[in-house]
Amino acid sequence: MKTNIKHIVRRTLLAAVLSIIAVPAQAYVGPGAGLSLLGALWALVAAIAAAVGFIVLWPIRKMMKRKAAEREASDKRTP
Repeated sequence: MKTNIKHIVRRTLLAAVLSIIAVPAQAYVGPGAGLSLLGALWALVAAIAAAVGFIVLWPIRKMMKRKAAEREASDKRTP
């Protein structure tokens, strides 16, 4: 078990060192490709924000509907 952890640590450190000493590609990214990348990143961020928003707001909406139903039921009971 310890040897597996040692191998994982060594590989992780090797990957970190190799990523730090990587040489820049010296590549040109044109405006079309850059804007496409930004658009894709914006869509990803918006999708994640919408998903988190729906998950957070779901219990709140349910609680509001329950209170409205209780209020409506109490209004029907009182003449």
